[in-house]
Amino acid sequence: MEKLKVGIIGCGGIANGKHMPAIAKIKEVEMVAFCDIIEERAVKAAKKFGVEGAKVYTDYKELLADESIVAVHVCTPNRSHSFITIDALEAGKHVMCEKPMAKTYAEAKAMYEASVRTGKKLTIGYQSRWRGDSLYLKQCCEDGMFGEIYYARALALRRRAVPTWGVFLNEYEQGGGPLIDIGTHALDLTLWLMDNYKPKMVVGTKYKKLGDQKNAGNAWGDWDPEKYTVEDSAFGFVVMENGATVSVESSWALNIADPCEASTLICGVNGGADMLHDLRLNYVRNGRQVIEKPSFDAGGVAFYEGSSDDPSDLECCAFYDAVINDKPVRTKPEQAMVVTQILEAIYESAATGKPVYINND
Repeated sequence: MEKLKVGIIGCGGIANGKHMPAIAKIKEVEMVAFCDIIEERAVKAAKKFGVEGAKVYTDYKELLADESIVAVHVCTPNRSHSFITIDALEAGKHVMCEKPMAKTYAEAKAMYEASVRTGKKLTIGYQSRWRGDSLYLKQCCEDGMFGEIYYARALALRRRAVPTWGVFLNEYEQGGGPLIDIGTHALDLTLWLMDNYKPKMVVGTKYKKLGDQKNAGNAWGDWDPEKYTVEDSAFGFVVMENGATVSVESSWALNIADPCEASTLICGVNGGADMLHDLRLNYVRNGRQVIEKPSFDAGGVAFYEGSSDDPSDLECCAFYDAVINDKPVRTKPEQAMVVTQILEAIYESAATGKPVYINND
């Protein structure tokens, strides 16, 4: 079987740390083209991950013009996710776009509509779904263990761990700070577990309380206050159409002794679960309250032959399984679109001081 030819658009940290290493482990796929506005980064990526003779570009449209390329990974700053993805879909490529889907709901919706219009597959990089604890908890939800889930917390709280590299602190490029960066993972995980994608009303707050501090004890060294143009914390209160409540809590720098990231807490009629430390399930049996802690030291389902249990590897395998075997993608763009819709509503409410009402008609 001829290998599937893949292009990488954006050869920075997320491409090197997640996407390209995962693709390299899939024997049916080869990376033949690399694009970055900084040519040196594309050259370096091509030497490390590309086939012999891999092409290097600084203009992504030149990469998309290569008809032999079947799929691309969009690993650029958030601002360019939408138009690069739409151009790629229109050029006949399947797309894995790094999270979040886009800066705005309108952009995300346009991406989804382009995937429907072109018939090409589009998925978004929410690898937290593929963790062992997430997959186990999803199965519990699908088995009806918790009954109706009517309250949840989406948690992405760091103590002093502000990313000081790249464009993370640049509002124009990213669209925001921790809410759109790590809060997006927690919210996607929570909505997916609840299988609830119909928000009705959102109230949000955001804070930039620590951005001007120096000698702040940051895990990755001091940030430059002059370049810190985003919030350091943001919080949302979401009421879903069916009455369920979701609390969204995100921060890069909160004075909290017990941080947690890409985590969730869900409460149903018959039981609940949380990822505040290890996964814990709680329920009542024989009239007694029970807390159960599953072990993830061994075992589990082998989703894809030859793949590791690394969430990024599983996510990548799932995408190419969908492309090669014409299956639906596991992380659907219409789901990721709602995550972006809620994030945007939190930011809007925080800016206006008013609730944001969402019409799902």
